[in-house]
Amino acid sequence: MDPDYLPFHPNPKKPSYEPPAGAVDAHCHVFGPADRFPYHPKRKYTPCDAPKEKLFELRDYLGFSRNVIVQASCHGSDNAALVDALEASGDLARGVSVLSSDVTDHELSQLNNAGVRGVRFNFVKRLVDSTPRQVFIDLADRVKAFDWHIVVYFESPDLEELRPFIESLAKDQVVVVDHMGRPNVSLGPESAEFGAFMSLLNENTNIWTKVSCPERLTQQPPDYSDVVPFAKALVEAFPNRVLWGTDWPHPNMKSHTPDDGTLVDVIPLIAETEELRKKLLIENPMRLYWTS
Repeated sequence: MDPDYLPFHPNPKKPSYEPPAGAVDAHCHVFGPADRFPYHPKRKYTPCDAPKEKLFELRDYLGFSRNVIVQASCHGSDNAALVDALEASGDLARGVSVLSSDVTDHELSQLNNAGVRGVRFNFVKRLVDSTPRQVFIDLADRVKAFDWHIVVYFESPDLEELRPFIESLAKDQVVVVDHMGRPNVSLGPESAEFGAFMSLLNENTNIWTKVSCPERLTQQPPDYSDVVPFAKALVEAFPNRVLWGTDWPHPNMKSHTPDDGTLVDVIPLIAETEELRKKLLIENPMRLYWTS
């Protein structure tokens, strides 16, 4: 593990908010264990081991029923740890993969059979090397046969440059934006920057977003109240296109160790009615990940 990297919380609090039966943690990860699933030699960071057993234990403790496990950059395009977790989940988990340009049709079929339902395109420069756009276009075309969606991860200053490309992907596939496009919360939810992100979703009905990761966005950890207005605005404006997740085990955190129980307690602050919470936690993720 990198010396300045914080491990996940060893003893999170029991949330005061109790998720409804069937709730989905729609953004989390598994890392390693490295002696069985080695990290990519060209990774930008080395996390602590965070195996499937710990993830499923946390799921049950927090009161969730299912997980969507997202392949993280430290494992590159080797999805072995992800597949192992999916196969052990008893159909209680789905996955989002990272793919290389030379992935075979057989490999895609195997991933689909294991429960993968999406491919992630990462544009965060500090986490990954640049990938030619044509590689992403070709991969997007290939996963259409499996009715997979696309997950994109970027930071808000890059939206203007990326917007035409993201919109081109969303013409005939669902595109899910990680972590609200990483807004600068110090600018406030009325900022032009966040307005551009709201516009992206307003003008493209195939684009969804995860209202996740207040621990990464806040300017006042561990108080996440400065992030709540952003997530709340998205939940209320696009109730059928939002997802929520813990982001466990919180890779690359340096400022503080997030308490996953505290993160769960943010949910009723961003989704104020039972109807909105059921859409956020059950209906939307089930529609995207468990219809096949």
